[in-house]
Amino acid sequence: MSEDERTATNLQIVEELLRIAARASKAIARVYATDFAVDYKAAHDPVTVADREANGIICEELAKAFPGVPVVAEESDPATYAGWRDASSVFFVDPLDGTRDFVKKNGEFAVMIGLAENGRAKLGVIHAPATDRRWAGGDGIAAFEQLADGTRRPLGVSQIATMAAARLVASRSRPSEELVEVAEHLGVGNVSPLGSAGIKAVAIASGEAELYAHLGNAGWRWDTCAPEAIVRAAGGTTTDAYGDPIDYRAPSLLNSSGLLMSNGHLHEPLLTALARVRAERKGNSG
Repeated sequence: MSEDERTATNLQIVEELLRIAARASKAIARVYATDFAVDYKAAHDPVTVADREANGIICEELAKAFPGVPVVAEESDPATYAGWRDASSVFFVDPLDGTRDFVKKNGEFAVMIGLAENGRAKLGVIHAPATDRRWAGGDGIAAFEQLADGTRRPLGVSQIATMAAARLVASRSRPSEELVEVAEHLGVGNVSPLGSAGIKAVAIASGEAELYAHLGNAGWRWDTCAPEAIVRAAGGTTTDAYGDPIDYRAPSLLNSSGLLMSNGHLHEPLLTALARVRAERKGNSG
């Protein structure tokens, strides 16, 4: 397959994923407008009928459009995607990323569908039901945003290369003292909390922020696959908090080594600062 043919195929996949995400987003929006009940899978881990309905819609549609490709989805029984690590291509689905923000009704939540190939994020779409904004990108496809009226505009990371001018977005629901310490080390004065990993990622991809960091356990592979593909397609960089690539064939689905996304220019300085803070903390504890 030529490069042009590969790009055309990827674009067809992205268009299908956008359609599927839009259908799930409509179901989420209907629930959002009601006084819905909230259950808990574990302490501080809410789930709603919107999560489950969107999960069902996406998995059903993906199975129809891409038969035989495993779908690793947050609200699915793991038995439904058993053996996924042996597949060359795998979908990673977060049907409602940012459920806490959905419950708070602050609008900062999204549908995320990512495709990984041979262990690396390849394509991704993110759809924000509260605003009907959509983002997509991946291998051979420059990142773009689609507005509610259907208009599309290209995305690109910012060219800011100094920490003093950098804007860092961080988890609203899981604040980190270590991250605050790192930001102070670097002289980053603009630190903003945001919900949904996807919403934070598109802030990087669109040039609205330069850094996104989540230290410690940074969610699951379905929290990173689509965002990583889009950030990379916009010219940015994604690694774990130690500078290693995220392996979508790893035995564990947990992002136990953290997550860093950046405009690329500031990635190495952030990794260096993280290593320094870890060393200092280790020395102090010894």
